[in-house]
Amino acid sequence: MSRDVTLCILAGGEGRRMGRPKGELRIGGVPILCHLLDQISWKGPTMLVTAPGREHPPGWERFDREVVDPVAGLGPLRGLLTALENTTTDLIAVTTVDMPGITARQLDFLIERLRGQPEWLGVMARRTMQASEQIEPFPSVFRPKAKDVVAEELQAQRRSVYRLASIAGFHVIDAPPDWGEEVWKNLNTPLDIESQA
Repeated sequence: MSRDVTLCILAGGEGRRMGRPKGELRIGGVPILCHLLDQISWKGPTMLVTAPGREHPPGWERFDREVVDPVAGLGPLRGLLTALENTTTDLIAVTTVDMPGITARQLDFLIERLRGQPEWLGVMARRTMQASEQIEPFPSVFRPKAKDVVAEELQAQRRSVYRLASIAGFHVIDAPPDWGEEVWKNLNTPLDIESQA
């Protein structure tokens, strides 16, 4: 399923709470980008999105290509736009460097849903937590034509990927309950890295 879909990992964040750029993190001594590629085992093209001054993090050479945001500090929505502007496939599956629990299973699930709805621009997942629900901006899958809407959002100084869920053409679907909490784990602090050891 993934051969004609680009896997994109956003790794341009500065990692303030972490104390260093997240693209430099290691899990069990292995660069986090290598960990992600090994775990996802993607069969199609791969793209790494970084930011000015944070190019070539450890493991970057394993990607088919690295693209760099034209401006630093605009967050993951800018990274998404950079990915959409540079993809050569009909779909792009996007996750972030700080989500070590993502596997091909989650990406393929979202890809299948988007493929079944040709008019959709993108799809995100919703997870249920106890009595509440939460929309998760990543992982997510988009068509390249979503870039016009994303560009408009950035131009209007709206930098939230989450906000795309409220725009026509972008859809949210329920994640299977058996994905588990590890799928949604974000590495934000040094303590989070220690818990991965």
